[in-house]
Amino acid sequence: MLVVIFMVGILSAIAVPSWLTFVNVQRLNVAQDEVYRAMRQAQSQAKKQKLTWQVSFREQNNIVQWAIHPATTNAANINWNNLDANIRLDQETTLEESNGVQQVQFDYKGNVIPPLGQITIYSPYAAKVKRCVYVSTILGAMRMAKERATANQSGKYCY
Repeated sequence: MLVVIFMVGILSAIAVPSWLTFVNVQRLNVAQDEVYRAMRQAQSQAKKQKLTWQVSFREQNNIVQWAIHPATTNAANINWNNLDANIRLDQETTLEESNGVQQVQFDYKGNVIPPLGQITIYSPYAAKVKRCVYVSTILGAMRMAKERATANQSGKYCY
């Protein structure tokens, strides 16, 4: 009986860290999808209402938050949504920043109002795993990407 308990303990010690990393990577994937859908929804609202809409991101009390709203609305008056508590904004994020809020704006046609950029997120509990969402073109094309082993020409690992 003691040997069985010892074996289960050893297997647990090996499996638990891998399982926790897997769970945190899955949380990161869900957060990336949520960021992508938020950007698409802001683009859709801009076309639908024929107004400039934006998606905004900020870190408040170590929680990444996002909001979709008309560009004329003050950030203090909007409803912020939280990403998972283990998700953080990475320094590779290149979205336009104003008063601690990073944003992407879409005009009435759904086109991006420059500058273009990316939002990069990571989990401090998932090794060096990063996920990013790019606003690739002025026409509003977006794509998702993940970290790579080598940096691109601009020194970024998420491309």
